[in-house]
Amino acid sequence: MSLDREQPGTVESIYRLEAGFALAADRSIYTPGRFQGEPITLPCNAYLIRRAGEWTLWDTGMPDELALEPEGRIIAHGLRGILPRTLRSQLQEIGVVPDDIGTVILSHGHFDHVGNAALFRHATWVLQSAEFDAMVGPDAARHGYRPELYEGLRDARLLLLDGDRDLFSDGSVSVIATPGHTPGHASLLVRTQGGRAIVLSGDVAHSSFNLEHRYVPTMNADAEASRRSMERIVDLVREEDAELWINHDPGHATAVPAGRAIFGW
Repeated sequence: MSLDREQPGTVESIYRLEAGFALAADRSIYTPGRFQGEPITLPCNAYLIRRAGEWTLWDTGMPDELALEPEGRIIAHGLRGILPRTLRSQLQEIGVVPDDIGTVILSHGHFDHVGNAALFRHATWVLQSAEFDAMVGPDAARHGYRPELYEGLRDARLLLLDGDRDLFSDGSVSVIATPGHTPGHASLLVRTQGGRAIVLSGDVAHSSFNLEHRYVPTMNADAEASRRSMERIVDLVREEDAELWINHDPGHATAVPAGRAIFGW
C-alpha cells in the first residue's frame, strides 16, 4: 500500500517517551497455547513528533498519577501498570508543556495509551470513529477500556476517521487503520524529507515474535481482523522500506533512547 502525498513531508524530529510498564502474570494471554504461566513485562511508549514547527503526540501513556504508587496497580485485563516517570516531567525536560501540543493521535483507548487524556484539553484528538464509539459505548469495559481516564474527550475537539488519512496532506504523518486489537485500532506511518519512513504499529502485535507467528492475544476484539492488520503492517513496512517500531517489544523500545530527538532526516 502506498499513500500519495501532495508535497514532501516536513517531520523534523521524534522523541520516544517512556509510558510505563505493563506486567502480566501469564504471558500466554498474548501467545495462546505458548508460554503458559510465564510472567512478562511489557514496556509502554508514547512518541512526540515535531512537524512544521508544531507538536503532535502519538498516544499519552499510563496516567501520571500512577507514579505515586510504587507497586503499581492492576488496571485492566489483569495487567499491573507501573509508572517510574511521568509524561509531564518528560515533556518538561524537552521544553514542552501540554498546551504546546496541538494534535494528539490515538492508536486506541486502552489505559496505557490514553491515560493522560486530561493533560491535553486544548488539543485536537485524532482517532477512528469505531474506536471512539467503542470507548464511549455500553461495552467499554468488555473491551478493556477505563472511561474515567478519558471523560473529557466527549467535549474535546475530535477528528474522527473512517480509515486511512494523510493527516496534514503532505505525506508526513499518515494514520493507518489496523483494527482487531480493538474495534478501531490504528497505526502511524511517518515520512521525512530525507526519505526515511517509520511505522509505529501500536498494538497490532505486542512483539516481533507475535507478529512473525501471527499470535492474537486473548483480549483482542476480533481475531481475524487482527491477523489482517498484521499482514497489512508487514506489507506496509516492505512497500515503504520502513523501520518498524513495535510499541511493547523490548528490543524496539530501547533502540530509540528515551527523551532524545532523532534529527537529520
